[in-house]
Amino acid sequence: MSRVKRGVTSHRRHKNLLKRAKGYRGGRSKLVKEAKQAVVHAGHDAYVGRKQKKQQMRALWIIRLSAALTPHEISYSRFIGLLKKKNVELDRKVLSQIALEDPKAFDQIVKKVA
Repeated sequence: MSRVKRGVTSHRRHKNLLKRAKGYRGGRSKLVKEAKQAVVHAGHDAYVGRKQKKQQMRALWIIRLSAALTPHEISYSRFIGLLKKKNVELDRKVLSQIALEDPKAFDQIVKKVA
């Protein structure tokens, strides 16, 4: 059986890895071992970040709604409870957008629910 030399394969793999680590500082973009660690960790952080982005957006919508409800002297939790009781199917994203862009329409929604 003939001998298999792996130089071409590993060189291609290393080049691909270094391409993904392009722009990193120092050895993280030039040394294969460090670059591999950096790419793996960056991929993990990106994955986690995609989940956190959704959480942060929901928190932002809740903060905006809470701020918009302050002049009406109604708490956020009570407002959401009343929405569910009245079967109003507007989600937090849409409600916060309405509160931000069209406060008069938001006032009407609050009056209708409360």
